[in-house]
Amino acid sequence: MRIVTSLPHDVQVIENTFLTMRDGTRLAARIWLPEGAEQAPVPAILEYIPYRKRDLTRDRDGHNHAYLAGHGYACVRVDMRGSGDSDGVLVDEYTQQEQEDGVDAIAWIAEQPWCDGNVGMMGISWGGFNSLQVAARQPPALKAIISLCSSDDLYADNMHYMGGCLLGDNLSEATVMFAFNSLPPDPRIVGERWRDMWQERLEGSGLWLDAWLGHQRRSEYWTRSSVCENYAAIQCPVFAVGGWADGFTNTIFRLLEHLDVPRKGLIGPWGHKYPHQGIPGPTIGFLQESLRWWDYWLKGQDTGVMEEPMLRAWLQDSVPPDNAYADRPGRWIGEPTWPSPNVSTRRYPLGVYTLEDPARDEDDIPEALLNETALSVQSPLSVGLSGGKWCSYAATPDLPGDQREEDGGSLVFNSQPLQEMLEIAGRPELELELSADRPQGMVAVRLSDVAPDGKATRVTYGLLNLSHRDSDAHPEPLEPDRRYRVKVALNGIAQRFPAGHQLRISVSTSYWPLAWVPPEPVQLTLYPGNSALKLPVRSPNPDDVSLRPFDEAEAAPAPEITRLEPSEHNWLLHRDLASKESTLEVINDQGGFRIDEIGTEVRRSTREWYSFREDDFTSARGETCTERGFKRDDWDVRINTRTVLTCTRHDFLIHAQLDAYQDGYRVYSQNWDRVIPRDNL
Repeated sequence: MRIVTSLPHDVQVIENTFLTMRDGTRLAARIWLPEGAEQAPVPAILEYIPYRKRDLTRDRDGHNHAYLAGHGYACVRVDMRGSGDSDGVLVDEYTQQEQEDGVDAIAWIAEQPWCDGNVGMMGISWGGFNSLQVAARQPPALKAIISLCSSDDLYADNMHYMGGCLLGDNLSEATVMFAFNSLPPDPRIVGERWRDMWQERLEGSGLWLDAWLGHQRRSEYWTRSSVCENYAAIQCPVFAVGGWADGFTNTIFRLLEHLDVPRKGLIGPWGHKYPHQGIPGPTIGFLQESLRWWDYWLKGQDTGVMEEPMLRAWLQDSVPPDNAYADRPGRWIGEPTWPSPNVSTRRYPLGVYTLEDPARDEDDIPEALLNETALSVQSPLSVGLSGGKWCSYAATPDLPGDQREEDGGSLVFNSQPLQEMLEIAGRPELELELSADRPQGMVAVRLSDVAPDGKATRVTYGLLNLSHRDSDAHPEPLEPDRRYRVKVALNGIAQRFPAGHQLRISVSTSYWPLAWVPPEPVQLTLYPGNSALKLPVRSPNPDDVSLRPFDEAEAAPAPEITRLEPSEHNWLLHRDLASKESTLEVINDQGGFRIDEIGTEVRRSTREWYSFREDDFTSARGETCTERGFKRDDWDVRINTRTVLTCTRHDFLIHAQLDAYQDGYRVYSQNWDRVIPRDNL
């Protein structure tokens, strides 16, 4: 990434100011203003998240907001209620209160003397979510948004439940917020009241994992802030951005299909990162792309952005399997609309451990295959240990590795070697006829690219809790040994399969720890004669070669950081053959560093352990521990959290601990123990 030190406008930074909400609560904001904006007002861009503008996002904010301000925009970075230096307590994600505050913040910005009344909103992850949600409330000054790595559906495509299956990231994300919600404001911003504000947060934020596990089916708890419930509520232009290694990419396809406003989509090879910092690469000049969007919608300049394809996506080339990639080879493709006229569905019937020729007439398939052939699978709990993370945060190595070991515990269906190159773009789907020997069960489906040397690279995957086969809102147990027809939607992808490679579909009955396991081992019986893979096949488009190339990634200088302790990122697999216990250890230790500009030392670490014993499904266990600390000559605070999630056949069990320290002394401690019934899960 190229750091740009000379921008069209000099920038003034306001370290902190307070925005007063309709109920009197004050939200803290950091503001970047182009010089002279008070005399010649400019459009403004809001980013509104709970991740601490003063310290923990200071580096990223400096890169992004100073760059945009240097090109003529007032940038306002607001700490949400109960986070950073803002008043109040943060009690859950995406609340109605949060959205009301967002509307109030936009109104405040539009009234400032340095703003010309036109406001945009942008953000990644939480900031991408609430950009969509606030847009659905139609604040008059909000003219356009950029939403990155976000979801329109809080139940099905957030980090909670996928296909009705409980994701391991539900525990992981709850752990992240457990730590964030417990941190104090900075005394240099809020003064001596910081201790009272900290105490209020420690006592009031609660254990979010408890709430999320208490809503295991699709309900009003999830739908009230899911914009997919009413796409028409969004009336401003939307630029939706994501990456194939991210967990939220399906949202982009749905927004392009269902919104009735000017809209654009961009999908690269990246994980949960801004595209100018994206891993895997290649990175692009995303801040320049943002300016083309903002200049068009906030300044009325004809940048040509709306004359280009509705969707730009990175078509990935075949690569050997690995848990981390610096770059993914491929090329950019463009689609004029979505769904695209360049994409059609190709159906591959399942045979006996084969993917049949899609051109084969089903009338030619022997009746015995259609009606009598049955293939059974009961996967070991080890299937999934090479599955990587549901959402890659570029804390590598968190991508799926070679799938051959996983395939040993799965039903596998291979195509013949491809006679010619095959390209897909969109969401594959597997239609299955199956039965189960238990009332509760799940199915995990993986599509892999198998090279001539046998190495298998996972391309995409999907999950289905079989109790949710007809409805996420009204799950129903299976009737053992009864046949059902189900559909498993796989995550969207754009991928090239070379000639000579094989397609592989792998079906397993567990996928731990990416998804929580069923209450007991389940044997599934598949009837391949009535099952098929549906692929979104893309026709070659000669217009791809004429697509406008992206610029080199650029950003403004970030604050100086002094490294005090090394960081460590790793995934370790421990197998104890004596105890029959396997443990996946995830290390995300960002070490210690000092933000020289404000003199604050930061310590930040998260560790996770996911274990099981032999074939005991009730032995599944997730444990997470976090440490967060801030230190200056006048301030020394630390937070430690620990959360353990286990289960029986009938319940989930949560034990959590929170300890807060000031000057080395523990000043607050709380324990939680919760028993939550399993609801068809």
